[in-house]
Amino acid sequence: MSILVNNKEYRQWLLKLKSKIQKAQIKAAVKVNTELLLLYWEIGADIAQKQKNAKWGTGFVDQLSKDLVREFPDMKGFSRTNLLYIRKWYLFYSKGIEKVPQVVGQIERSQIKDIFYIPWGQNREIITKCKTTDEALFYVQKTIQHNWSRNVLVHQIESGLFEREGTSVNNFTLTLPKPQSDLAKQTLKDPYVFDFLSMTEDYHEKELENVLVEHITKFLLELGAGFAYVGRQIRLEVGEGEFFVDLLFYHVKLHCYVVVELKTGKFEPEHAGKLNFYVTAVDRQLRSVSDQPTIGILICKTKDKIVAEYALSDIKKPIGVSQYQLTKALPKKFKSSLPSIKEIEAELSDKK
Repeated sequence: MSILVNNKEYRQWLLKLKSKIQKAQIKAAVKVNTELLLLYWEIGADIAQKQKNAKWGTGFVDQLSKDLVREFPDMKGFSRTNLLYIRKWYLFYSKGIEKVPQVVGQIERSQIKDIFYIPWGQNREIITKCKTTDEALFYVQKTIQHNWSRNVLVHQIESGLFEREGTSVNNFTLTLPKPQSDLAKQTLKDPYVFDFLSMTEDYHEKELENVLVEHITKFLLELGAGFAYVGRQIRLEVGEGEFFVDLLFYHVKLHCYVVVELKTGKFEPEHAGKLNFYVTAVDRQLRSVSDQPTIGILICKTKDKIVAEYALSDIKKPIGVSQYQLTKALPKKFKSSLPSIKEIEAELSDKK
């Protein structure tokens, strides 16, 4: 065995070297992806131009696919279907741009440069599911920012994140300094979509809290990037009384605690006052000197926007009010007759 294996200095240097290699691999992969997409862009532009100007018939793309596959058998991406996606991708983003970028320098100065820094699979999903370039570029930037996989990206598009992000009623502009207020606004959605839950028609707040915690991974995905789950029914002693926060999170990018209160009915002004009390208590009892001010989020079944704005207008703590949506609730008599996940798993294990 080499004497260097247990040498501390050597192992530290090896870790640094591994990190450098991994970063180089990532950069190389990004560069390869970018070069491939630049090639696709030029191919898309050529196909669009030839179809517009040349009289080659309707079988043009079919023949092109066959010829490219024959010439480059080891290179994927030249099927008829993918060539049509490449053309669609080019036309989707080039539409409405005065000077269509053709070379790297022009692309770097254009509004669409980010599309060349995400994988082709994500690009295909975006142009297939988005209606406008503004919506598409929103998801492109989020994919880069949060390193979304294709499945996560599709989920966010299908749940309408573009329309929901930053639309909550809140007082962040008045209670938080910039850029904290802008970042806090971006963390909120309205409505939150809990499409991973099936509830009875007469469910209560405690039931909603229970199932959200049971599906905490999906709940965190819906809350958005940066949320870390701290706990539920967090006990706070104030004076001679004790109080319990429904759900407590910490946001690693905002560097603050986030108090989440759930209401299964319509928003009422007194809800804001209670949440304000909880936020104050967390600020005084849990917040450290390195933490930013605690934020409160009230998630309710319905709300009157004007009532919510009035309720928050004189509150000094940063609070947002959003609605939530479920899948269609099951009648209680049917819900009770359905097997639970645990029951299904137990039955399957018995059959092994």
